[in-house]
Order: sequence, then C-alpha cells, then structure tokens
Amino acid sequence: MPHNIPLFLFVAFVTVVTPGPTVLLALANGSRAGMRGALYGMLGAVLSDFVLVGAVALGLGALLAASEFLFQVIKWAGVAYLAFLGLRLLGSEGGAPLLPSERDEMPRSRKDLFLKSLLVALTNPKGYLFFSALLPQFVVVEMPWLPQYLVLGAVFGVVDFLVMLGYAFLGRQASRMCSPRGVSWLERLCGGVFFILSASLALYRRQG
Repeated sequence: MPHNIPLFLFVAFVTVVTPGPTVLLALANGSRAGMRGALYGMLGAVLSDFVLVGAVALGLGALLAASEFLFQVIKWAGVAYLAFLGLRLLGSEGGAPLLPSERDEMPRSRKDLFLKSLLVALTNPKGYLFFSALLPQFVVVEMPWLPQYLVLGAVFGVVDFLVMLGYAFLGRQASRMCSPRGVSWLERLCGGVFFILSASLALYRRQG
C-alpha cells in the first residue's frame, strides 16, 4: 500500500480543482448536455488518469523527459487540440440545454464528449511529466510497484471524478439560471481559457 495516502488525496484535490482542460470541459458539458451528458466526458477524463498512471508506471514519463522529439510531438498535438476546442467554444451561440429525449438520440455526441476529455488529457505532456514527478514520492520501493500504482491511480481518478462532477453541476445550474445569451458567454469564457491553456502549453519547455 502506498504511504501517505491522505497527503496524496490533498495533492490530487489541489491539482484537479485548479481549472484545467478537463474540468473546463466538464463545466461546458454540464451547461450544454446536462449531468447525464457530462458524465461521458468525466468517464473519458478518468480513463485518461489511468492511462497516464499506467504510462508512468511503464516508463513513458521518463522517456518523455529524455526525448525532446517525442515531447514536442505530444506537446504540439496538445496545443492544436486545445486551440481547436477553444475555437469551437468561442463560436458558441448558447441556446437551451438539450431535452432528455434529445440526449437519448445522440449516441455520437456522447462518444464525442468521452473522446474530447480523453484526448485533451492524453495530448498534454505536462500530465505525463507531472505524474512522473509525483507518483514515485508515494511508492514504497521495497514493495511491489504495480499494486501501488493501481491504488494511486484509483485514488486520483475518484478525486478527479468528484471535482468534475462539481464543475458539471455548476455548469448545469448556470444553464438553468441564465438566459441563452448568458450560457453563450459562459461557453465563450471557457473557450478563451482553452486558448490561454493552449498558449501556455506552446510556451512550456521540458526541464533538463
């Protein structure tokens, strides 16, 4: 069992609650697709947590830290994808959230919500490097490493899901309380933040 789980919980919460791409998507998804629709995006983000933790456990984080080429490939894919999402949100015209019957008829949209949150995390090299720096601090070297990484990944995934649930709820409540114009400006605000995150990632440099 990894040591200092309470400390890891605190670090995970602080990391996730700080507005980033996946929680902003949860906010936007909650305002447009409701809680049921936003759930698909949350599941995609949680899956990305397990993929990132698994990649770090297999050494991909260390490979990214050592390979400038691989780092740049993933980095610029992330820059382009964040900018693409920002552009789509900036073009939002608001409108009423989907009715439950309409949501039931949109399996492709649900798949898109899932894939957006999954890809926005997997195309960000900062995530791999972050987990590479963080997770080993909570792993007991003398114990089998795989079960420990599984526990840490599960803990982080639960925290991530709960925080995104809160953001999605805020988005849903905003869509109920605001006019379509207000919802449009909320989504445009999220789009602007996506552009800022895209620019921040473009300027990000690998340490060492």
